[in-house]
Amino acid sequence: MSIFKRLRDLTVASVNDVLDSMEDPVVMLNQYMRDMEVEIGQVEVAVARQVALEKKFRQQLDEANALIEKRDRQVKLALTEGEDELARRALADKKQFEARAAEYETLYLAASEAATQMREKLAELKEEFYKMRAKKFTLMARAQVARTQKQVNQAVAGIGNQSAGRGFARMEEKVLRMEAEAQMSGQWRHTNLAWETALSELEKGDLDAELASIKASLQEKKTASAQ
Repeated sequence: MSIFKRLRDLTVASVNDVLDSMEDPVVMLNQYMRDMEVEIGQVEVAVARQVALEKKFRQQLDEANALIEKRDRQVKLALTEGEDELARRALADKKQFEARAAEYETLYLAASEAATQMREKLAELKEEFYKMRAKKFTLMARAQVARTQKQVNQAVAGIGNQSAGRGFARMEEKVLRMEAEAQMSGQWRHTNLAWETALSELEKGDLDAELASIKASLQEKKTASAQ
């Protein structure tokens, strides 16, 4: 297999894949039904024309037969009256109308047969259209169910995919970090309070000692004054 044929096959396959992915069943089914409606309309027009042609040939045949009967009466009347020349002319016209009637009958029968066949084809086409229309609603409903199911499956799959898993792990790590920071902040605050308490105790001890010193000094002065 040549490289060019392989490239061509790959290109055709790729194009077909793209076209398949672009075909929405609902849209395509509606388009097929519209196309069939157009086709039925065209066939109906053709049938109407054929029926009109059938009626035209039938009318011409009836008119020719009526003239044949008229000329036949005229021939007999002319012979009864002794008008042989008139009878001859009437008979000649009768022969012409008989030939014309035979032609019209051939045309009429052919047109009638064609009209009958076209009516049958139109009936079959309409029957197929009604079947397809009924099937279209079923296919559309199935397509909608399949589309919804696919969306649900994709949503469920999206919850457990790697991206979502990494996102949840990252958020969990962040929450743990926030908790650790909050705990450390509490411990630091507790340390600060203990440190401040210790300083206060030291300061309190200094104050007590200073007060005791002042008190002793006052007592010494009082004793000295008493002496």
